[in-house]
Amino acid sequence: MTQGVVYIHSAPRALAPHIEWAAGGVLGMPVRIRWEDQPARRGQLRAEFTWRGHVDTGASLVSALRGLHELRFEVTQDPTTVTDGSRWSHTPELGIHHGVTDRAGNLVLTEDHVRGCIERAGGDAPALQRELGVALGEPWDEDLEIYRHAGEGVPMRWLHRVS
Repeated sequence: MTQGVVYIHSAPRALAPHIEWAAGGVLGMPVRIRWEDQPARRGQLRAEFTWRGHVDTGASLVSALRGLHELRFEVTQDPTTVTDGSRWSHTPELGIHHGVTDRAGNLVLTEDHVRGCIERAGGDAPALQRELGVALGEPWDEDLEIYRHAGEGVPMRWLHRVS
């Protein structure tokens, strides 16, 4: 078992019940989310909730949410004694970025991933910097940062997956 957080950074009001339904389908129970206005984007909502479930729960939540257009979100999953942690970021324009995380929540690039960045850069230092930035999810971070700050200080709610 593991746990994580779902951050809905920006969603149209009309999507709120669909998001609750999608999360409930993954967690195996009805989900009621406390929605707040998203001050960074007029007419949009934001929410966050924590979850507990099996090690496939984070990926399942992302799969359930990714088809909802105009949605900006992130899902984190804590590492266990036998699995790495994960962070997924999604924006309508960029799609999904997935990264493996360490115990502190830092993204970790594998040797093969770094070698791929070096190969694609072809010896060009600025190209290598861009490749590593994409591998670390910088374009997603740049898009989501304003929405993240708008949610600071909002209370969390724990949801548990039914086995």
